[in-house]
Amino acid sequence: MERKFCMHLAGAQETRGARMGRAESLEGKMSAQDPSDLWSRSDGEAELLQDLGWYHGNLTRHAAEALLLSNGCDGSYLLRDSNERTGLYSLSVRAKDSVKHFHVEYTGYSFKFGFNEFSCLKDFVKHFANQPLIGSETGTLIVLKHPYPRKVEEPSIYESVRVHTAMQTGRTESDLVPTAPSLGTKEGYLTKQGGLVKTWKTRWFTLHRNELKYFKDQMSPEPIRILDLTECSAVQFDYSQERVNCFCLVFPFRTFYLCAKTGVEADEWIKILRWKLSQIRKQLDQGEGTIRSRSFIFK
Repeated sequence: MERKFCMHLAGAQETRGARMGRAESLEGKMSAQDPSDLWSRSDGEAELLQDLGWYHGNLTRHAAEALLLSNGCDGSYLLRDSNERTGLYSLSVRAKDSVKHFHVEYTGYSFKFGFNEFSCLKDFVKHFANQPLIGSETGTLIVLKHPYPRKVEEPSIYESVRVHTAMQTGRTESDLVPTAPSLGTKEGYLTKQGGLVKTWKTRWFTLHRNELKYFKDQMSPEPIRILDLTECSAVQFDYSQERVNCFCLVFPFRTFYLCAKTGVEADEWIKILRWKLSQIRKQLDQGEGTIRSRSFIFK
């Protein structure tokens, strides 16, 4: 009897140990699992996201800006995948003549946007149905009014080719380098130092394509000046002025000193302006390469 009891007890302990082992193994797998992997669950919110009419999937930032600037209006917005990591999304919003991008994060259990957290996709969409007002660090206030649809009806109408001939330019397929102006946009108030009189005045700045414009204020229809970034040689932080969060744009005719409200805002301006300059240099280098190849052909 005692022997049977001992065998039964040992068997129970072994069963309990096996259960605990499986539980610890499962717990370890769950803790080691990337939250983004939870998108693949059969009941995951990601599957519902595919049915959202204004979710554009892997649409690029460039394409989102092109869509909203060409065919959207003030307050138009769309949701797309962020190129940073899985589970992170970008809400692209048109604000007048620029497009701003905001992070939307899915943690595996909820959606985080701005200061709000939504437990499910339904609550997240309901929030947008109420046309929320959001503000960026640059001071821009945007009412999210018009979700931009993923599917847009298009006419199946095409022109007929009537003339088709090849121009003998001597170019080859290596000359067919696709180029397009960068669409990164930004706007906001900056404090600018005057040219002749070194006083500081707050101006409204807009960055679109290769032009940096500044206006008297946000409501002014005409810019005070338009700076062509193809003539700009450098953008950098500046510590020569008795102000914080300053940076400068170096042109052959003048160096412009600008100050932002915060260091984060100044850093954002510097990053996008430097990116613009790098894109301009790439296009110029490609153009020079094409010219060199042509001169080689005609020698």
